[in-house]
Amino acid sequence: METAYLAGGCFWCVEAIFQRVNGVIELKSGYCNGSTQNPSYESICTGQTGHAEVVKIDFDESVVSFEALLDVFNATHDPTSLNQQGADKGTQYRSAIFYVSESQKEIATSVIGNIKGAVTEITELDVFYPAEGYHQNYFNDNSNQPYCRMVILPKIQKYFRD
Repeated sequence: METAYLAGGCFWCVEAIFQRVNGVIELKSGYCNGSTQNPSYESICTGQTGHAEVVKIDFDESVVSFEALLDVFNATHDPTSLNQQGADKGTQYRSAIFYVSESQKEIATSVIGNIKGAVTEITELDVFYPAEGYHQNYFNDNSNQPYCRMVILPKIQKYFRD
C-alpha cells in the first residue's frame, strides 16, 4: 500500500471523488504543512495557519498508480486556479501535492509540468493532522446538504460519466 496527500480545494469534494476510485483503500480528510500544531477547522478557515485542506489517500499500487490518481485529481479540480476552487477562496483551498517519496515528487513534477498554466504546489509532506470527525465521509453522510447537491454531486457525475 502507498499513501498520497492531495489538496484540490474543499476536502469534501476530493474525498467524494476518490471514494469512488478503484484501488483506493482508505481516505482521511485533514490539514497539511501549516504553522499551527493540531489546527481546528475554524483556524484553517481563517487562511492564516498556512495549512491546506487535504485528503490522505491510502491506495493499492497494484490496482491504481500514483500517476493515475494524479490524472483523477487534475480532472476533478482546476490545477490552474491559485488559492481557489469555485467559490472556495483562500490558501487553505490551494491545489497541492504533498509528496512522501522522491518517486512521487518526480511523477508529480512531470504530470503537473504538462499542464499549461498549472499553479499546483508540489511540496514534501511535513505534517498531516486529521480533520474533525464530522468532516470524514462528508458527502456520503450529508448528500442532501445544499453544498453536496450543488457542488460535489455534479463533480462526481461529470467525472464518472465522461
